[in-house]
Amino acid sequence: MKPGLWIARRFSFARKRFRIINIISAVSLAGIFVGVATIIVVLSVLNGFQELARDLFLQVESPLQIVSRDGKTMPLDRELLIEIEALPDVLIADPFMEGEAVLAAPGMPGELVTVKGISARAEESLMRRTGEPYRYFGPTTISVGDMLAYRAGIRVPQEVRLFSPELISLGLSSLSQPWVLPGLSFPVVRVESIFSLQRVFNDHYVLASLPLASEILLMKEGECSGIDIRSDRETRHASRVLKARIEELIMQQGLDKTLTVRLLEDKYTDVFAVMIVEKWVSFSVLMLVVLVASLSLTGSLTMTAIDKKKELFYLRCLGMERPQFLTIFIVQGVMIGVVGSLGGAGVAWALTTLQERFGIVQLPSKTAFIIDTYPVELLWSDVALTCLITIGLSFLVSLSPAFKAAALGKAETTGE
Repeated sequence: MKPGLWIARRFSFARKRFRIINIISAVSLAGIFVGVATIIVVLSVLNGFQELARDLFLQVESPLQIVSRDGKTMPLDRELLIEIEALPDVLIADPFMEGEAVLAAPGMPGELVTVKGISARAEESLMRRTGEPYRYFGPTTISVGDMLAYRAGIRVPQEVRLFSPELISLGLSSLSQPWVLPGLSFPVVRVESIFSLQRVFNDHYVLASLPLASEILLMKEGECSGIDIRSDRETRHASRVLKARIEELIMQQGLDKTLTVRLLEDKYTDVFAVMIVEKWVSFSVLMLVVLVASLSLTGSLTMTAIDKKKELFYLRCLGMERPQFLTIFIVQGVMIGVVGSLGGAGVAWALTTLQERFGIVQLPSKTAFIIDTYPVELLWSDVALTCLITIGLSFLVSLSPAFKAAALGKAETTGE
């Protein structure tokens, strides 16, 4: 072991002449320990809520979609569907229809809604995910979100008008072109069910079959809004890996200039961006606890240098140079940072594991949430970042005491 490291360890754990130094060092270590554990636990809870929101979106949406780059419809390429489904980990690759429409119930004002047409396989997947034994809609019927149904005064099995806003513009055009009027019709559909999935869908989504959605949205034959892709593993990392494979396939087909692959997080950027900002703002605020604990190391190390003034003089007489003096106190500060970080990370891992398996901490109101306990997801990238920043802060606050210690040793040798 190098002399600087050995002396740093001795200075860290040996009894000081002034007991207050041991107390300050213990407070610094405890502050780093608690701060790191708190940060990792809080980030894990926020990750859990983010993953919960993602799972709710995945009940209707797919983790990956192929859409047109210009945001319009795209031609339905059956060969492309077959090649995508042949890729490893891909379960389903089905077209979908999606667009805005006007929902009008008798005696109620019209509501601007989003109509999503999905395949029979996608509906079966939705039924499995939600545990629903009955189909959501039929070939000519629809399913409406519960918040939308309440707002529009819709009940099962009520008939409603559901039509594209383009029909309104066509109706206005017919005033100057009367021969167009006979071709206009506002589809009347029956509400098969009312669903409750995720707030975004419950508030303004209508689910329907592909043919019915195509008719409502006035899509041409052989067109679709995009392709929903579901896989065996729908984690964020697995979705990014699969996205790269699909992009490579599209490039090989020469379709990369017209089509693009987007993740679920790309489609709902506003929702997930807010959650990410909340996470890192919380991280920054809680890191202040670690910063304060690290700054107390400055006082502890400075007092240690004063307490060990004679020892530093003897070391100087033995030939120890300035860089070795610096090493002693820098290593001592970093050592406290490492011990506190690893200890805090270990406690955070234990707490998140217990919460994930046993749900120890309950949510305040079980009726107000769809889950009973706080969700957690420990990401090792969060652990590594927290520990590295903490150790880095410990290093930085150790520099000033280290230079002071080197100056003390020099002053003793010159008789100052």
